[in-house]
Amino acid sequence: MIDKSLIRGAAELETTERGLRPHRLPSWVRQQFPDGQLLAMEAQPSGVRVALDTAATTVSLVLHSTRMSYVGAERPRGRVDVLVNGSPELSDELTGGDRLEIDLSTGQTTMHPGAAHSTTVAGLSSGPKRVEFWLPHNESVELVDVRADAPVTPVTESAPQWVHYGSSISQGSNALAPSEIWPAVAARRAGLELRNLGFGGSAMVDPFAARVIRDAPADVISVKLGINVVNLDAMHRRIFVPLVHGFLDTIRDGHPETPLLLVSPVFCGIHEDTPGPGAFDPASFGTGQIKFIATGDPAGDHLTLRKIRAEMRELAERRDDKNLHYVDGLDLFGEADAAELPLPDALHPGPEAHRLIGTRFAALSPVSVPR
Repeated sequence: MIDKSLIRGAAELETTERGLRPHRLPSWVRQQFPDGQLLAMEAQPSGVRVALDTAATTVSLVLHSTRMSYVGAERPRGRVDVLVNGSPELSDELTGGDRLEIDLSTGQTTMHPGAAHSTTVAGLSSGPKRVEFWLPHNESVELVDVRADAPVTPVTESAPQWVHYGSSISQGSNALAPSEIWPAVAARRAGLELRNLGFGGSAMVDPFAARVIRDAPADVISVKLGINVVNLDAMHRRIFVPLVHGFLDTIRDGHPETPLLLVSPVFCGIHEDTPGPGAFDPASFGTGQIKFIATGDPAGDHLTLRKIRAEMRELAERRDDKNLHYVDGLDLFGEADAAELPLPDALHPGPEAHRLIGTRFAALSPVSVPR
């Protein structure tokens, strides 16, 4: 069985028949609110790494993956990225694993079992080095073993801790590789130790998420809110604004002076002036690229991205908190960026956009200052 001390960025490690399954939310959250969407996303180990120091020339990570696929739409497989002394060495596409196939037109699901996968780096120098395996952001995994031709030891020192909360964009949707999701790009550029609480479809300003952040070690915290509230048409201004205040208040109970960034949504054309609910675009079924549409009434008083950014800016200005910094999502990825780098599915940025957002976010002084 793999040594638990080699795994970083997870809340808990569940022991299974195969090995260890990383969870990004603690068991009390999963028991308190066993929502299917949230549970599926938190089990996908976005930002979680297997990190070790070794003089080995060959190192392998053995894992067993589980993924979702859709009839008529090929989705890129998850990857394991290997960094050696901080530099990319290998981006290994997963093979095998269990596959849950979903037919969006009928709702039928079929499970297809598969074999374990091994990611191996070979031909490394024989001197001391740090090897990091960044786990897939879009498939859940059970970690089986680490194999090497020399002893391995866990990494004991740590960079400043960054805890980030957000939606599927923060989890990495449409990025090709786990070290290229925008929070990973930002963390590596800013020299931070990432704990990623980005959950696809589930950044709903949940009080339990604020408690998790409150109780987590953190030198800098960021909270990226809004897109899931809009595309689920989940709440009006009267509910959203007090809920965000309460979310920030809970974080401040545990981190009264930690730099805290409140980040509004990046540009998304379908929801700028049209509220949710968002939905799959039926016209895209079977085309190889599922797309999203907004189905709300633009004439109503429901929240849109344009409205929610204004509310978040005013909210931040009203709080008496010198360590709270508002970040306009349009400064990370705006309308001009979307024209140059269109959202592949009309909702989530593509690989180049992830790198752009991460690079811009890393330049923010509250992210780069703590040392």
